[in-house]
Amino acid sequence: MYGNSSIRDDSSVELTAEQRSHLRRDLSSVAARTRELLPGEFVVGSELSSDANGPRATVAVRPPVGAPVSATCPLDGGVAIDEDEREDIAVGLAASAALQVKESINSGPKPTAR
Repeated sequence: MYGNSSIRDDSSVELTAEQRSHLRRDLSSVAARTRELLPGEFVVGSELSSDANGPRATVAVRPPVGAPVSATCPLDGGVAIDEDEREDIAVGLAASAALQVKESINSGPKPTAR
């Protein structure tokens, strides 16, 4: 019976314009750090959106081959991503994207010996 109903958690966080600005800056910082860790062939982007549970901060990487990877950043209280978390997210995301490339290459066709 819930198929068409909209259920929203009343405890979700509503952001002020200043909080949104801080979160966008934090996301940009994560994306920039992720770009620093990867070669230029990797495409990195970030997005601040909202869903029924409140704000959602995401950084994604599209490697040159393999599946895209993304990380949803933790929003403690909905207003900031601390410096240590930003570094952890960037490093983890870069590592995951590099692993996607490696797995894609390893699972691809192998050259035949002559």
